[in-house]
Amino acid sequence: MTMSLPFAGKFDAALLAWMIALARVSGLMMTAPFLGSVAVPPRIKAGLALLLTVFLAPLVPVPESALGAGDAVLLLGGEFAIGFILGFTMQLIFDGVLLAGQTCGVQMGYSLASVLNPDSQADSTVLSTLYQLVVTLLFIQFSVPHWLLRGLGRSFDYLPPGHFSLTWPAVSGLVGFASGMWLTGVQIAAPVLVASLFADVALGFLGKASPQLPVLFIGISLKNLLGLALMGGAVAYWPRFFDARFSRALEASERILKLAH
Repeated sequence: MTMSLPFAGKFDAALLAWMIALARVSGLMMTAPFLGSVAVPPRIKAGLALLLTVFLAPLVPVPESALGAGDAVLLLGGEFAIGFILGFTMQLIFDGVLLAGQTCGVQMGYSLASVLNPDSQADSTVLSTLYQLVVTLLFIQFSVPHWLLRGLGRSFDYLPPGHFSLTWPAVSGLVGFASGMWLTGVQIAAPVLVASLFADVALGFLGKASPQLPVLFIGISLKNLLGLALMGGAVAYWPRFFDARFSRALEASERILKLAH
């Protein structure tokens, strides 16, 4: 249910404005790629969150009267959700990249080769980690973290504090955009998947024609080299591909938040 301001209570209006800004920043810092990475020390995250709060607090519409403790918790929970959605929609792009890396790794014979993923601090397949690192570099190169921060600042214009409501259109829009993660993964992995399919068909015919030929061992090396060649060629198109995807993710997050008014 949508909350309306002003409220009667005990919290000072200026303090509440700072709490609202910190709540939105904290939600963004928890889920946004790069900014919310577990590889970033918690002290750095806390310091950055406080610094961003200093700049965003003047943008917060100050309530005319203070809030009670119960209403303040509900209000700050909604503000946290706003930042969470902004970062979560962008993180879905990276999840699609991880999915593509896992799929390509299986097709190219790298499913058993794993390294420590610096973003999640967990073992991941080699290609998944490589894909994620490349996309993270593009994420920084395109100044997408600046886009997210500007989007967080704009959110106070179209979604003032206390007006967040988890409506069905907003939930439907978020679920619909999340389903696009699968499409992103398939698009990234498509060259390797198609090449592997044709290689398997060709090796199948070759095995039938010459049963003495060690098709299994040849197939592993062939698919590995073919996948690496196609992957190297496809990466050249990634900057344009992900530039459009990052822009679309930010637009989708703002559209979802507007539906949550």
